Amino acid sequence: MMKVAERAMPSGDGALSSSVRSVLVDIAENPDSSISDITARTSFPQSHVSAAVAQLRESGAVETRTDPADARRTLASVTERVRNSSRASTPILIDAELEHELGASGDLRVTLDALATLSEQLTPKLHKRLGRPQTKPAS
Repeated sequence: MMKVAERAMPSGDGALSSSVRSVLVDIAENPDSSISDITARTSFPQSHVSAAVAQLRESGAVETRTDPADARRTLASVTERVRNSSRASTPILIDAELEHELGASGDLRVTLDALATLSEQLTPKLHKRLGRPQTKPAS
């Protein structure tokens, strides 16, 4: 599934690796996050999160500031440019990639519904942000 999603993602000269993109999404969902907070949520090594934040800062996607409560900590937030662009972005459509993987015998609608249900269980914040209704897990 990861390969299908990666092939469906837009690419280009400024494309981010999936792990750096994950750090960016985490920061967007959790403004003013410290490196240790991001590390805990993403389960990436601290050195990777620090490098990703530095890369995102250099690209203008993230801004950092010193934590006023603890000068040893750095807090990261997405820039206004990223906040504005994420509101206007189009959804990533994976239908073509799934059709390719499933072939003629696959049922695309059933697969998309299953993926939506799975993602609702794993990423409720994403569905809230996209305005999709959440289903209750089966008991």
